[in-house]
Amino acid sequence: MSRVLKRRQFLQGSLAAAASVGVSAVRASAVRTKEDYIEAIVIGSGFGGAVASLRLGQAGIETIVLERGRRWQITDAGDTFCTYQKPDGRSTWLSPTTIVFDQVPIEVYTGVLDVKRGDGMIAYRGAGVGGGSLVYSAITYQPNEELFYQVFPRTISYEELDRVYYPRVRSILKPSPVPDDILQTNYNLSSRIFLELAAKAGLKARKLDVAVDWDIVRQEIAGQKVPSAITGQGYYGINSGAKNSLDRNYLSMAEATGNVEIRPLHVVTSIEESDKERYRVVCNQINEQGTVIAQKSFICRYLFLAAGSIGTTELLLRAKANGTLRRLNNQVGKFWGPNGGAVSAIITNGLTNPTQGGPATVGVEYFDNPSDPITLEPFPAPIVPETVIALATLSIGKPEGYLTYNTSTQSADLFWPSNSASNQKNAQAVQSLYQRINSANNTTFGQQPDFSATVHPLGGATIDAVCNTYGQVHGYRNLFVVDGAFIPGSTACTNPSLTIAALAERSMDRFLNRST
Repeated sequence: MSRVLKRRQFLQGSLAAAASVGVSAVRASAVRTKEDYIEAIVIGSGFGGAVASLRLGQAGIETIVLERGRRWQITDAGDTFCTYQKPDGRSTWLSPTTIVFDQVPIEVYTGVLDVKRGDGMIAYRGAGVGGGSLVYSAITYQPNEELFYQVFPRTISYEELDRVYYPRVRSILKPSPVPDDILQTNYNLSSRIFLELAAKAGLKARKLDVAVDWDIVRQEIAGQKVPSAITGQGYYGINSGAKNSLDRNYLSMAEATGNVEIRPLHVVTSIEESDKERYRVVCNQINEQGTVIAQKSFICRYLFLAAGSIGTTELLLRAKANGTLRRLNNQVGKFWGPNGGAVSAIITNGLTNPTQGGPATVGVEYFDNPSDPITLEPFPAPIVPETVIALATLSIGKPEGYLTYNTSTQSADLFWPSNSASNQKNAQAVQSLYQRINSANNTTFGQQPDFSATVHPLGGATIDAVCNTYGQVHGYRNLFVVDGAFIPGSTACTNPSLTIAALAERSMDRFLNRST
């Protein structure tokens, strides 16, 4: 693999008309820059993009990371993010209202949480340096081999992932189970109650590895840090700094190599093939209100797509529709899924805890379910009343969703067949799990399982269909997918972040060790 090449200025080329992609129209005064050459570009800074940027930087390859969102630095005052109780523009990506819980009017701002509203499904995703790690639950969960191969082909070695790549990711994210002293506090009362409910139902419960700094959680409990994790915050970020988000490990390590530059507030609008196996990337630089202040164009030798399942798939669909990547096949946009997710709640027979704090710490594995294997996880939800425990299920369903390109809106449309036979089977499995818990504990449903939204969008540019087993896009030697778009709809009853990162590590190893 070649080392750093000096950055060269190319003659200014003509820029194609860029799609708005959810930002305001280009101002007449927007500045167009010269076309810069860079050895590698990573689009997006979530789990796949963070892995790619670190490994490129360590290999001495000059790299820029184009991230649509802003950088969120944790402050000593503990006021980086807004809270559920007092939401403002920081909560939501370029929206006049919040998009979770009650819709509250807010100022339009490049906030941390975005949504894709589709037909049959709503998909939530992060926006900012660190991508989904800013808003995820921090559960770092490895699937078992049997279930892994219900989703992935045998051309991916689970043994290798288990021996090399899962441990490599854990060595950087540093996840660990909740310590007993924290679990025994009132802030985790609902988790302890859940463990009791599971035990009475004869279900296998376990502590989950969570990528948080438990010492900072202890400081929250002691009043030395702003209460955030212990009060159930999460979707809008955690102000105490307890979460080991990617901007604080992989991405900071990448920048420390001196070979990686992260450029926030750069919304990529098009990718296209240039000459000599190179790629042109066009983007809008925006301000924090979403106004375009400059259009930029780059030429790169290596292009890594890591804008998330929705973002990466949309870029590929746009390139196919506009003829800028002519060799893309007809599988782009297919094999999408919500990770078999559903949200529900159980009404217990006693008080839980007033803030439903946490973070999320425990789960139940019901893999011998007669219908489908299921994982059940309680999660912090400070909007629910006392006695109620909010729960999320993860299972394996067919990746029957798909995205298509809408030329009138210049964006991707999402479709999910919610009434398919596979989804009905999944719903039956979830119902049977809850019935088992309720019959053993005399509890009741607080909410019937809701399958209409996901925080784990996966697929659209999947292994074997659009890419080879290492993420290289068919027909394009130097174009790679390294994020959740690569995964066909499920990570086998687990939260997807660890598997996305492990597969990205595997892909980068292959890339860096191949001959150029």
